[in-house]
Amino acid sequence: MAKAEFTAAAFNSFLKEGRLMAARCRGCGNLALPPHSLCPACHGSDMEWTPLKGTGRLAAFSCIAVGPTRMVQEGYDRNNPYCSALVDLDEGVRVSAQLLGVEASRPETIRVGTPLKAEYLYQDEEGKEAALAFRPQG
Repeated sequence: MAKAEFTAAAFNSFLKEGRLMAARCRGCGNLALPPHSLCPACHGSDMEWTPLKGTGRLAAFSCIAVGPTRMVQEGYDRNNPYCSALVDLDEGVRVSAQLLGVEASRPETIRVGTPLKAEYLYQDEEGKEAALAFRPQG
């Protein structure tokens, strides 16, 4: 089987399978997310896909009331905002994703440092499009 390229399309195909993956440099061990074919730390090209646990902590967030077309089509608007988050994963990399299970209309209730767990959102009925999201654990 051919090695998957380190592209957004390959990353998204893993999301469709319910797997969060990063590129890891075999030379220095650095993780890259989003994935890169060259290591951002040592510039080596010996990269491999590695699974991530999908757990981490909320590093930052923004509650959005006027979003892009796709989010408006999903029902988000001024009366129903959504949250976008930066998540520090347990493996040491940071990822951006939608934050679920919080009151986006009451951002004062959302706490940086909250433990989070990954979820996979399927954006069409056939499961061809997936997105990464996180929800508070417990």
